[in-house]
This record gives sequence, structure tokens and C-alpha cells, in this order.
Amino acid sequence: MAVNRTGEGTLGALLVAGTTSDAGKSVLAAGICRWLARQGVRVAPFKAQNMSNNSAVTIEGGEIGRAQAVQAAACGLEPSVRFNPVLLKPGGDRSSQVVVLGKAVGEVSAMSYRDRKRELSVIAQTALADLRMEFDAVICEGAGSPTEINLRATDIANMGLARAANLPVLVVGDIDRGGVFAHLFGTVALLEPADQALIAGFVVNKFRGDPALLEPGLRQLRGLTGRPVYGVLPWRDDLWLDAEDSLSYVADGVIGRPAPPVGGQWLRVAVVRLPRISNATDMEALAGEPGVSVRFVTEPSRLADADLVVLPGSKATVSDLDWLRRTGLADAVRLHARRGLPLLGVCGGFQMLAQTIADDVESGAGDVPGLGLLDTEIAFAPDKTLTRPAGKAFGHAVTGYEIHHGRVVRRAARLDGLIELSDGDVEGVVDGPVLGTHWHGLLENDGFRREFLRWAAATAGRDGFRAAPDFSFAAAREAQLDLLGDLVEEHLDTDALLALIERGAPGGLPVLPPGAPALD
Repeated sequence: MAVNRTGEGTLGALLVAGTTSDAGKSVLAAGICRWLARQGVRVAPFKAQNMSNNSAVTIEGGEIGRAQAVQAAACGLEPSVRFNPVLLKPGGDRSSQVVVLGKAVGEVSAMSYRDRKRELSVIAQTALADLRMEFDAVICEGAGSPTEINLRATDIANMGLARAANLPVLVVGDIDRGGVFAHLFGTVALLEPADQALIAGFVVNKFRGDPALLEPGLRQLRGLTGRPVYGVLPWRDDLWLDAEDSLSYVADGVIGRPAPPVGGQWLRVAVVRLPRISNATDMEALAGEPGVSVRFVTEPSRLADADLVVLPGSKATVSDLDWLRRTGLADAVRLHARRGLPLLGVCGGFQMLAQTIADDVESGAGDVPGLGLLDTEIAFAPDKTLTRPAGKAFGHAVTGYEIHHGRVVRRAARLDGLIELSDGDVEGVVDGPVLGTHWHGLLENDGFRREFLRWAAATAGRDGFRAAPDFSFAAAREAQLDLLGDLVEEHLDTDALLALIERGAPGGLPVLPPGAPALD
């Protein structure tokens, strides 16, 4: 289907909301972005406020939620701070770091954050308005559910944004969880009338089986709400890359759908599922490799038969290090390394491997002992390092990105450099079976990843493992984005979807009781 464009702002915008977190907002928004981009539409993603420790570094040197970076890729764009102007990075159950237009501006509690909502709402609305002037269409993603009635008065990402920018809203529900009709109906019915007027219809996500079995329910839902279902997206096992929320990574579950090994043996990878894990998506490049089984683990026995152990990134390095000690995982990690088996630390996980950590910034704990597996010392700086560097590692050109306060302030001369930068400096260290680096995204470099897997297999004594010679992680990610675009094209009413983007929510939509009281 071709889309006629006559100039700036010819299409409009749309907000994809969800009945719950992880209902499918991120993937549906990415799919619509890819579908529109393939029609020649200049489209951009947007999320006013994201809460996630999975983040990416933008072309401006700022930080945004990783889901918006993936959606930007679906649009054929580099990530920009404009696509996610407000990012909350939880460091504990009651506090988060606030990132505004890519830069950290401080820590807030749930209650103190409410006092900043008006200021942040203006920033978000301005960013969206600027994007709408520049692009033909902007596909916005909501946060959590739009029907968090305790938060509606200060909402800036769901109906607060939709009302301010007059956005039509699609609500997506996950039928695999059960109760999708109640979720969809209730999402509308608990909103006040002015909010309900913007809810244009629904999308059902993750349906398994014959769609004909669903038809009676879809007809009844339309009769009850006066709103259509724009389509039913099927369950797909191969949609697993770039999870929006670290809660998607459950302990003791295999990541992805690993293909059989090229050689005669599997390589077994255990990734410690830290309480405040960040950029867990680093592990997806390993999980995509044939013959590599990657699991998240939360207790020591799961490390006993692992070939490779990974300590991933953390938004709360000192706190998560304390958790490692309390659970017995710290001792299990040390034992693994002392047996001569490979251990990789990434960002916060790298910092935990040090002799000491001086943290007066993130935790305020001061000097604390690390795991002592690398002869390094870490000190946290007030300013966050945000870069997208390049260099060489294991003989291959590599790129990555850095997001961290902790910095290496002492490194033993006997340690080898893991990454050689163009200025001759090194990033990360190697000491026997232990590797550490601040770089995220390093494993997405195909040549480096193959050499790393060969090294890990040899170090672990898995002589029958062979790294696949032709797996491309970038191609796998592109294939997933194309699949999302295909699903939108094949399973949604794209003519109706395009009309919704162009014209907004239709008038005269019924108000469902009970409805929330109107905001003051």
C-alpha cells in the first residue's frame, strides 16, 4: 500500500497504550514504525517518559530508553534524545535517577517526582511538537497502563500526553496472559469521559490458535465499547530481542530460541540476574548464536555446571554486590574463576570484579571491597560517562557504548587490555580467565563475539564447541524489525490505522460507565 505525502506533518501521530506493562506496546509501536517507513513515510518514535534500566546512547551523547533506540532503527534513524525526553532509571524500590533530554539531573523518590511533573510535561510536549513539525508521522508509546487512576493527575506519558496533543489512542492487550477482554473494556471504562473520547480502538496481541475462535468476543467487545479491534497479532516464538523491561528476563529461563550447535557441544552461559540489572540486552547477541545456551540465574547452584559466567550491568552496583554476597553468589562466582573457567563482567559487573569500589555518588556507601578478581580500583564520579566509542578487541574492529559513573582509577600494569582505542588507551582488562569492560554492545560485534566464544570454549575445556561462522546479530535484529512490520501489514487493518493517524480519533465515541471523575 502506498502512502501519499505532500509535505511536513501530512499524516499526524498516534499513541500506542497498553492494558499492562509488557502487553506489547513497544513491539507494536516498532512494527507500525517499520511498516510506515517501508511505505516511504518519514516516521519517528516517541515516548514521553520511560522507566527502564535498559538504555542506549544517542547521537547527541545523551541517554534514552533502549526501546526507543530500537524503534528509531525501525524508522531508519539514529537514536536521539528527542525520542525519549524523560527517562527514569530505578536504583531502588523508592528512588530513581531522572534523565532529561539525555542527561542525568538527579535522584527522586516516587513522591518528590510528582512535584516535577508539570515541568517535565512541558519538556515532553515540546519535544513531541518539534518532531511532528519535522516528520510525517510520530508513533508514540505509552507507559504501563493509561488507567493507573492513582497517577492520572500527574500523568505525562499516557492520557496526559494524548489530551495535550490530541492524539488518537490504540490500546493493546496480551491475550496470552488471559482476561484480555476484561482488560480492554476496563481500561476504557475507568477513564474519565474526555480521556475515553481519544481511545479509538484495540489490538489483541500474542494470540495462539484459529482467529475464527476469537471473532465472537471481538464482536461483543465492539458492541460493548463502540470501538473496533484493529487486528489480532499472532504469537511468534522468534520475537525476543531487545526486551523493553528487565523484568522480561526471568531467572532460570533460556533466552531466545538457540539453534543446535555447529560442533558437537553446547556452550552453557549463566548470567547473574541482578536485582537492578541494566542493559540485560547485552546478552542477546550470545543467545542468538547456534549452540550457545544462555540462562539468567539467581542462586549459586546454577553456576555449578556453567562454562561461562557473566556479571552484567547494574544501576546499583554496590547494592547488587551486597546482594551477591548475601545470596552466596559472590562465593560461587569466585569459585568459578578460581577453577580457571571464563568470567565476563560488563559495566557494573566489571566494577564488582575490582579490589575496591569508592562510591560517594550512586549509593553513598564510600569505600567497599569488590570481589577481588581483577587488580583494579573503581571510583564513582558525579558526571556520567556517555559515549559511543570504537576500537579493536581480539584483533577485530569493535564499537559499543558506555553509560556509567564508575571509572577505573588504578589498573595493574600486568593486566592485559581488552579493547585498544584509537588513541592507544585501553578499555577493560583481561587477567587469565577473567575479562571486564565498561562497554555495552561489545558482543554485538560479530568478529569479536566469535573470537570471544572460541576463547571461552577453549578456557572452559569445551573442545567440541564451534562458533558459527555466519551468524550476524545486526541481520537478526533487522529481520526481527521486518517481521514486526510484516505482522502489522498482514494482521492489522492498515487502511483504518492510517486513517486514524491522519484524522485522529473519530467523534461520537460512547462513554463507558462508571468512568472516572473529571480532573480538576
